[in-house]
Amino acid sequence: MRTVHRFAFVVALAAFTSACALSLRNPHVSDLRDNPGRYQNHSVSIDGVVTTSWGLPLLPFRLYKVDDGTGEMTVVSHGARVPTRGARVRVKGRVNELGVFGGNAVGLHLREENLHVKR
Repeated sequence: MRTVHRFAFVVALAAFTSACALSLRNPHVSDLRDNPGRYQNHSVSIDGVVTTSWGLPLLPFRLYKVDDGTGEMTVVSHGARVPTRGARVRVKGRVNELGVFGGNAVGLHLREENLHVKR
């Protein structure tokens, strides 16, 4: 009986730990904006809808914004493929900012590592 309780405790602890780690990798955009230092230089994934996308043919990067319902995040892509407006995407990337001014993150963005366009 005692081993069953120990086993149940270990399983519950493992589930809690993995849930905490998962929430750190899949935050909402509002979490990224409210706590940018917590996610700085960490890889995270966001799901959402592309609201705008743009790029210039001669520049090596493209930009688009993803809205997950809690806010918008700018994504910087170095790939040739950029999702179109209205596309549902899952983006994995590193959180970066251009600087901090008055305690606020300026130019908070996600540097794309992987893009999956949902069908």
